[in-house]
Amino acid sequence: MAGFRSLARQVRDPRGDLALRRYSLRKCLERFAPYGHRATWDHLCARHGIEPEDRSPDPERLVRALDELEAARAVWLRYEAGFAERRRREKRDGLRRPGAFDDWHRRTLGGHGVARCEDPAVHPSAPLAEVLGRLIAALESEPGASCPVCAGTEIAWRHDLECEPWSGPVCTRCGIVVPQPALTPGALAKARNAWRREMASAA
Repeated sequence: MAGFRSLARQVRDPRGDLALRRYSLRKCLERFAPYGHRATWDHLCARHGIEPEDRSPDPERLVRALDELEAARAVWLRYEAGFAERRRREKRDGLRRPGAFDDWHRRTLGGHGVARCEDPAVHPSAPLAEVLGRLIAALESEPGASCPVCAGTEIAWRHDLECEPWSGPVCTRCGIVVPQPALTPGALAKARNAWRREMASAA
């Protein structure tokens, strides 16, 4: 199975068939897709003027989309290296299991879905690397009362998420499933209360 870098080389190969180069970019998203596969593809297409179903897109647009994906992956790999070093220190100090704070990291599968968007058509518009940088900075800081990606305060609790954790806070402005450690207890309670009011009004 080809790795991310091998697939990236295929995307950049000017001698390659355009359909294969597009396919290789889609395969890159199986290795690294911060919003989830479909939402990340929708994001890259929207930002770089690629028709999602076009089998022979402009090669320059494909490469620009890959550049954006690689820049985000570099941000994530730097975070992963720091995470691994922190865990080594914690293990030396006798903390064998990661704390609850790292649950979100355990579910990301190498960066896949680290800023998951439940609706593939609703996602942040900023470059992927910028979004990941904001999210990581928030997780390394004190919890906040708003979305760490777009600063939106309209966060709704969802009980029907497609992936683990199956329920959690979703930013209604940029669409990401917000990692719970990034939010204050008050913000989490507000999101849960909004869901209860919605359920009550629908009953």
